[in-house]
Amino acid sequence: MEYQNATKCIHLQNNENVEKAFGAVSFPIYQTATFAHRGVGESTGYDYSRMQNPTREQLEKTVAALEKGIDAIGFTSGMAAISAVMELFAPGDHVVIDADLYGGSVRLFQNIAAKNGIVFSRVDLSREEISSYITEQTKAVFLETPTNPMMHVTDLKKLGEITKPRKILLIVDNTFLSPYFQNPLELGADIVIHSGTKYLNGHNDAIAGFTVVKDEELKEKLRYIFKTVGSCLSPFDSWLTLRGIKTLAVRMEKAQENAFLIAGWLKEQGQVTKVFYPGLPEHPGYDIMKKQSRGYGAMISFEVESPELAKRILNKVRLLQFAESLGGVETLITYPIMQTHADVPKDELAENGITDRLLRISVGIEDGRDLLKDLQQAFNS
Repeated sequence: MEYQNATKCIHLQNNENVEKAFGAVSFPIYQTATFAHRGVGESTGYDYSRMQNPTREQLEKTVAALEKGIDAIGFTSGMAAISAVMELFAPGDHVVIDADLYGGSVRLFQNIAAKNGIVFSRVDLSREEISSYITEQTKAVFLETPTNPMMHVTDLKKLGEITKPRKILLIVDNTFLSPYFQNPLELGADIVIHSGTKYLNGHNDAIAGFTVVKDEELKEKLRYIFKTVGSCLSPFDSWLTLRGIKTLAVRMEKAQENAFLIAGWLKEQGQVTKVFYPGLPEHPGYDIMKKQSRGYGAMISFEVESPELAKRILNKVRLLQFAESLGGVETLITYPIMQTHADVPKDELAENGITDRLLRISVGIEDGRDLLKDLQQAFNS
């Protein structure tokens, strides 16, 4: 019997680790740096927490099960996970990246990975044909879908049909939808990345990142990089994230319900010039989302008529919190041009439509009526 995703958030299919933990319902925190051996050549399966730890292993198995992969690796942050993936490549290798990405990823690619000799091409993967950008040196395609913050949607199955025959890695950051709503590995991706800080943890109290794969060779390569660079998730943060995942299903459903409510309200406001939410039928990626995901998520970006109004809204909200990050139980409102995308070159911001009139909301699980009241008073103050 195969468990449904909501059940997998709480129970692993084969949970032999629970027996090792004396049947503890809340999996224990193994807060130890090292493990003793029973004798020469006799290991408990754990040697040193940088390489393996029972709490992190339980979390990794849970994330792998949700993403339908064979292995997940828990990193200290989403950026640490992306940095580890970049270690798969050598100087001269070419990577195609989506034109619209989280600003931290852009900063890493342009200032760290490029310095190490990796060559990048920016392509609007939701609109452009990728084949003309592929060269003999192309080793990977990296994207988010939906993208941060413009909510572009890319057809992953179609993209995978292009990358797979050419042995090009398809790397998908699935943070916005979480494995509850979307499983890129089933659509042709080779590596899935998460900022576990966001929906997986869901409570804004731990920073984490993950890579998930379905291929044994990739698993071994990433595990080697992981133990070598040492960016391993701590036992306590592993436990916090494991605890957060138990409510992933109910949080995603409620947050999405609120997102539909807010997106509909924003559409009716004369001061709002554009609403970017892939759950709206008029969104260009709506049909693709219906085909490749089980939901539309709870991230909304919208454009208002002036920078002054954008700043006024940020200053006047009370229930919504003006903060970076996303995916928590609290609703957060963000100013991408000054926060998440502050380090992105100005020409790229302009090209992507990230202006001083754009705001982004990570919708939480509060009563939606209260969120609308807060937005209304902020707009009209």
